[in-house]
Amino acid sequence: MSTEQKPGCSTKLATPADIGEQLQVLQVHPRDNVVVALQPLAQGAALPAPFAQLTAQQAIPAGHKVALTNIAKGESVIKYGFAIGAATADIKAGEHIHSHNLATKLSGQIDYRYDGCQAQPLQFPSGLPAEFMGYRRANGKVGTRNELWIINTVGCVNRAAMRVAEQARKRYGDDIEGIYAFTHPFGCSQLGDDLDHTRRLLAGLIQHPNAGGVLVMGLGCENNQLSKLLAASPGVDLRRIRSFNAQQVEDEIEQGLAAVDELVAQMRSDKRTLCPVSDLVMGMKCGGSDGLSGLTANPLVGRIADLVAAGNGKVVLTETPEMFGAEQVFMARAKNEQVFSDIVSLVNDFKQYFIDNKQPVYENPSPGNKDGGLTTLEEKSLGAIQKGGSAIVNQVIRYGDLASQSGLTLLEGPGNDAVSSTALTAAGATLLLFTTGRGTPLGFPAPTVKISSNSSLAARKPQWIDFDAGGLLQQGQDAEQFSHDFFRYLIDVASGKATRNEVSDNREIAIWKNGVTL
Repeated sequence: MSTEQKPGCSTKLATPADIGEQLQVLQVHPRDNVVVALQPLAQGAALPAPFAQLTAQQAIPAGHKVALTNIAKGESVIKYGFAIGAATADIKAGEHIHSHNLATKLSGQIDYRYDGCQAQPLQFPSGLPAEFMGYRRANGKVGTRNELWIINTVGCVNRAAMRVAEQARKRYGDDIEGIYAFTHPFGCSQLGDDLDHTRRLLAGLIQHPNAGGVLVMGLGCENNQLSKLLAASPGVDLRRIRSFNAQQVEDEIEQGLAAVDELVAQMRSDKRTLCPVSDLVMGMKCGGSDGLSGLTANPLVGRIADLVAAGNGKVVLTETPEMFGAEQVFMARAKNEQVFSDIVSLVNDFKQYFIDNKQPVYENPSPGNKDGGLTTLEEKSLGAIQKGGSAIVNQVIRYGDLASQSGLTLLEGPGNDAVSSTALTAAGATLLLFTTGRGTPLGFPAPTVKISSNSSLAARKPQWIDFDAGGLLQQGQDAEQFSHDFFRYLIDVASGKATRNEVSDNREIAIWKNGVTL
């Protein structure tokens, strides 16, 4: 089905002052015909002012939606100021709205029209730190860490890469900030675009500024040939790269350790220096969302995105299928018609990927999302894109590409936590902001700051969570001050403060496999 839709503008969420006055429920946008329960509501409980005329018709879990008005079957349910689906039954005011009476309205591709950029340039506020302590590389890029990374061309040498890393860590201890092998099962028996995806993703990691040295280990007979992988990494400082094929050396472990010796000798002299915020590259990701993610953690990250963009830093946002139903918000903020067309292609190509694989484009949210109160993909997407803030969209890049423009970049990638977070890292993100309402121990090569949407998760899993965005729901909390405090914390992380994933040594990569295996 193809219907013309005009790009919409980004919604402005309720401020924490509003939230503080309504500790039980929140109407996100004045146009909404639902409110969100911020804490469980008992059946028969009266809603707080200004909704005191309503009572909860059923027990409503936290994060779930309550009808503000009677909604007829087929009528749109509105949240964030946009339709998040249509009622599948008549709904009375005060009733619980979820999968039993709400369904998506998404279908196939849509025709869009460019009406010019509706976003304005942002100004970096005074009083916030405009610099951090980073590692400036020979190519001008700046890392937030100085680690030695071992990247393998093919899964056949995974164990060898891991053994080199293990022995090197024992040998060098605290000489540098860390030695890590990022292994994967691919590189052999891949063809065409699938092989190209793997090669470009690994090339992005090889060029990453958080790696002060990189050892690339190959086997020798794989499709992902070592020479072609290195050729796909043109931005590297060759003095900081060592590589070999295991089939061509006598002992791959000793060869690997000898290469590490040379790299560590160079890295020992690397020092942090004062660098402007414009050298930051932040990747924004949400994992395991709940009904509060779009009200607390994601808007908080969006405010950080705006601060970084205002400081001429780079902000990268991915999870293309979690833009479905909300893509017009980004299209309305496209810098020019070319970027607008790139967003249209990004969204429609990903929808076609679903269609080609005989999957509905709306096969989302996950079971965990639904438990947390998210019903349709439109609802999840409108909450998820809050991470992009309100900045102008300056660039659209494909999977495996590097972000090259300041401001907001949209990156092609799936919603899968590990795949999309790895893609953000390969795109150049030196710091990942990962929001979650459900929690996960996952971590990635770049420092991964976990932001909980609710305080109960932060209290329950302190070993996973770095920052509690649930604090935005406290009475009297000021949104601007809260986000500025979080920004200062992120400057500390960029300057070397360890994240939970680093303390727990949770680091891994995952590659998007979408082709034929021989």
